[in-house]
Amino acid sequence: MGHFPLYFHALAHVPPLIVLCHRIAWSVAFLAGVVALRREWRPVWQVLRKPRNLALLSVAAILIALNWLIFIYAVSSSQVLQASLGYFINPLLSIALGMVFLHERLRPWQWAAVFLAVAGVANLTFRGTGFPWIAVSLACTFGFYGLVRKKVDTNSLHALLIETGIIFPSSFLLLCVLPAAHVSPGTLGILSMSGVITAVPLLMFGAAVRRLRLSTIGFLQYIGPSLQFLIAILLFHEQLNPTRLLSFALCWAAIGVYVADSVVKRSPVAVAPTDSESGP
Repeated sequence: MGHFPLYFHALAHVPPLIVLCHRIAWSVAFLAGVVALRREWRPVWQVLRKPRNLALLSVAAILIALNWLIFIYAVSSSQVLQASLGYFINPLLSIALGMVFLHERLRPWQWAAVFLAVAGVANLTFRGTGFPWIAVSLACTFGFYGLVRKKVDTNSLHALLIETGIIFPSSFLLLCVLPAAHVSPGTLGILSMSGVITAVPLLMFGAAVRRLRLSTIGFLQYIGPSLQFLIAILLFHEQLNPTRLLSFALCWAAIGVYVADSVVKRSPVAVAPTDSESGP
């Protein structure tokens, strides 16, 4: 989501692993409260009763935890630009994953969009300061997270509660044993907001999915990385050198090609799994 860099920037003095553990713990507390308020424990238990669902959601939990950790590190280390690039790449990577693992077919212009995104990453790798591992890692973890989540038939609220619940014990243990986990009351107050900040956009997205066209939802997914890009440039004053600008331009071109192709064909496909909006 676009505002996340501002929130995690306020926690830059806290080690990323500690921030992640708090995010998981407070998300479990908030999501459990929402499920209890809506009296939806029965469908949660129904999902948990199937070993296949539990196995898939365990994999999803690891992927989303890695995605969150990398994003938190990116903000704390002043690399929000690279993080935003990752989320620009992600929908196009999701298209490629659908082709490889779900045997979905790509039209010629969709292939062109994917190759433009690959060219953007290659440009940073060979002309920049090195391989853009943050952008690629964010795109890959979130892309594979969406792929795994497509295999489980449950809504985002229940799935995220189960996923965070699976990794909650290890997070709680780390908070108990790590010396750096002891934070000031003010910092703890900011950390306690992470559950709300994580879950509320997810719930709003779920409501939007039921009311808007899928093509509109796909287009709106670019608002988050666009806001992250603007925050990095205007507020955090990260450097946008010619190499980075070219990579972003290639990704923007890829998005334009894909959206234009979807409009022309009048058979829009979601550019990313619509039930995987748990990131960054």
